[in-house]
Amino acid sequence: MPKIKICGLFREQDIEFANEAKPDFTGFVFAEKSKRFVNAKQAENLRKNLAKEITPVGVFVNAKIDDIISLQKNGIIDIIQLHGNEPDEYIKKLKTKCEAKIIQALNLTNNSQLSTLNSQLSTLQLCNYTLLDAPTPGSGHAFNWECLQGMDLSKNVFLAGGVNLQNIKEALKLNPFAVDVSSGAETDGVKDREKVLRLVEAAKN
Repeated sequence: MPKIKICGLFREQDIEFANEAKPDFTGFVFAEKSKRFVNAKQAENLRKNLAKEITPVGVFVNAKIDDIISLQKNGIIDIIQLHGNEPDEYIKKLKTKCEAKIIQALNLTNNSQLSTLNSQLSTLQLCNYTLLDAPTPGSGHAFNWECLQGMDLSKNVFLAGGVNLQNIKEALKLNPFAVDVSSGAETDGVKDREKVLRLVEAAKN
């Protein structure tokens, strides 16, 4: 059964919605350009109220490694998601400093990437998970999921990019390890309790 991540929590209400819905993962975005940005102190306060059975993920874009390590060591995040253009050397250095699992995002922008995707997913990667996203992360627009037909996404792939109540069943049919929802769980730019509940219910049923 695919898991589900509700990403971009930045209000106390968002934590309340998550605790009620019980997704497998939640995401705190530490990229300052994001409208869902939280700083370390805000994330710490939100994390204190998050249900223990929900795993918090920190989302970073070309961040300083020491900043990531501090958040992980202080128990604010359990999993690291890299959403920039972090090179292999960066990831190797990060892995030497902490044992947290790492998700590496891949924005699918052209057909050449799609044609090599299957071989990429089947070979040993530096990170524990791959997150497949649309060309513009957080836009709410999905990429062409048909290109994923026949691929084994169940072991280590988060499927993101425009997942919402209208298409989550189609996303789940691809049997990813997890679906990742951000704007699809929002109304007017903030998390919507009913959408969060319905999305998690759809994933779990």
